[in-house]
Amino acid sequence: MPTATATPPRTTSTPPTRRTWSGTSLPNQVLVLTGRSLRALRDPRMLVMSLLTPMIMLLLFSQVFRSIAHTPGFPTGVNYIDYLLPAILVTTATQAALTSGVGLANDLRNGVLSRFRALPIRMVSVLFARSFYDLTRSAVQLVLLLMAAALLFGYAPGGGILGSAAALALAIAVGWGLGWAFLALGAWLRTVEVMQTVGFVAIFPLMFASSAYVPIASLPGWLQAVAKVNPLTYAIDAARGLALGTPTLGPIAGALLTSAVITVIGSSLAARGIRRP
Repeated sequence: MPTATATPPRTTSTPPTRRTWSGTSLPNQVLVLTGRSLRALRDPRMLVMSLLTPMIMLLLFSQVFRSIAHTPGFPTGVNYIDYLLPAILVTTATQAALTSGVGLANDLRNGVLSRFRALPIRMVSVLFARSFYDLTRSAVQLVLLLMAAALLFGYAPGGGILGSAAALALAIAVGWGLGWAFLALGAWLRTVEVMQTVGFVAIFPLMFASSAYVPIASLPGWLQAVAKVNPLTYAIDAARGLALGTPTLGPIAGALLTSAVITVIGSSLAARGIRRP
């Protein structure tokens, strides 16, 4: 008599679930991308070229406008180079902020960020990396400019080293805040040529319709009104007061508050703009 054999129950094997790599944390992404960008600073030619424009401006303006130091309304007992350099620090940081937006627009055009989108990288980390890179580059540029002014032009303000260091820090803070505004423009415009045009149209009136090169009292009446409401005037007056050893709370607070507001608004708009396909 045949015996029935028991058939073992069928078991369904579930395939192993594949773990998808979600990438590293946001701070690590920012750190890696910033380090990638900072490698460009190893090339001394880049620092020399970045110093060329502010050094030419310092040379020309210190010679062309130095007779203003003997006119009524100019601070008594202040050399024109001591009056001029804090303004050059602020305007140089402002011009460096423009390169943030131009560099981002260039990355958007040449396909670098398109490749980043295929990786588990948050696009916000690209913005912060670009901002920190430009902040470091601007700081190195301004330090070298300050040293060159002291060695070559006899820059020796009343505030001494501490006052000049405070003016330098203020200029870096102002430039970093404006950098976020230009990053927002670059994220939305995405065209290098348009970005450069818009940036120069915005920067040059701010530079020359201010207290950067001559006292406001020596300007025409309508230009005085523009200079008094120019946010760059607050930054220049604050940096100049710190360097000369006569700091004033109003311009310092106005410059820092304006920079903070621009940073918040600019970073929000830049984050929205860079997420667009």
